[in-house]
Amino acid sequence: MQALPKPSGKVRWVVCSLLFAAVVLSYVDRLVLPTLKPDLQARYGWSESGYADLAIWFQAGYGVSYVFFGRLIDRIGARAGYALAVGLWTVGHVMHIFFTSTAGMLLARIPLAIGEAGTFPAAIAATNEWFPRKERAFAIGIFNAGSNVGAILTPLIVPVIAVTMGWRWAFILTGLLTVVWLAAWLVFYRRPREKKALSPEELAWIEADPQEPQRPVKWRILFRHRQTWAYIAARFLIDPVWWTFLFWLPDFFNKQYGVRMLDFGPPLIAVYLLADVGSVTGGWLSSRLIGRGMSINRARKTAMFCAALCALPIAFAAQAPGLWVAVGLIGLACAGHQGFSANVYALPGDLFPRWMAGSVVGLGGLSGAIGGMLMAKFAGMILESVGSFQPIFIVAACAYLVALLVVHLIVPRYAPVTLSESRS
Repeated sequence: MQALPKPSGKVRWVVCSLLFAAVVLSYVDRLVLPTLKPDLQARYGWSESGYADLAIWFQAGYGVSYVFFGRLIDRIGARAGYALAVGLWTVGHVMHIFFTSTAGMLLARIPLAIGEAGTFPAAIAATNEWFPRKERAFAIGIFNAGSNVGAILTPLIVPVIAVTMGWRWAFILTGLLTVVWLAAWLVFYRRPREKKALSPEELAWIEADPQEPQRPVKWRILFRHRQTWAYIAARFLIDPVWWTFLFWLPDFFNKQYGVRMLDFGPPLIAVYLLADVGSVTGGWLSSRLIGRGMSINRARKTAMFCAALCALPIAFAAQAPGLWVAVGLIGLACAGHQGFSANVYALPGDLFPRWMAGSVVGLGGLSGAIGGMLMAKFAGMILESVGSFQPIFIVAACAYLVALLVVHLIVPRYAPVTLSESRS
């Protein structure tokens, strides 16, 4: 079949921009409480163990709900699924204003975690609907970069709101932003064939890959496929590293270089800007290689290998001679993570029918959350017993090459699950 020329229409990229904004807002809402933690802890006498429970239960709720949302979105679609997810997390986010104890905050943290668990399953489902395989990883890389933008914006805007208007307004105003996004999503988003503004040329481009009818998904069928286990294993190995970056980087900068809380902004911004570059570049690279005729299998794995190499230098970050050398090494590793994950997130869309992909994404999210909880426990034990981040950074340096090897051993070739296989 003759290759279609790339269309001039850009509606699919408007969809991608909405997905990017949603991921930004999800990370802003997720990080408001950690940003306010020092002030609230001093004001209300929070214990460290009480705050740790918030983090642990957030990950637990997030991981379990990831499976729920992945399966639900397979049934109800990206539009309704994303609306439900954003509605739930916004309610939980604003509920924080009613509590001052960690036990009370937990009542708000759980619905926040449940709703935010739908962010990536819904975004990936929307990407699978609106982008052909050759562009999918690039689109994922763009919206995945929103996590870094959210991590940059939160420490810049939340303290200003809290100081000028009070800490409760930090939750209220950021919550209002998600309400605005939700309205825009419901007004704009439709499936490609239901979108009147979409040109025939762009629709043909989006539907260039073979289409299969929607069918019910059975768990036992999913677990029979090597492709499912490849995705689960990859998320289990790489997600914990990202959770570690989110939770421990300020602590590392403080302990290693004496950086105070008010001075965290510049190094954290630098780290997450590099992560943004890695996210977009990792998705762009495999999409570019596919566009030049390389197989999906080779293109994805080539991009993952390049990203994995970027993570290796973080093994030396604990011995860096200065703050900004450490920032560079950690930022490069974060870029590697995001580039790697952009291609891992594309795996369900590459290898499964669209109506199965959300369930696979959900299983991977649960796997990544379990790995994150184990990594948090490991990090705490290492810091208490060894008192150094060196072992943690060594694990982070090796995780991506190990993940790539595991994926390659499980699926040496990217063989999509066929309709007959998904019924067996």
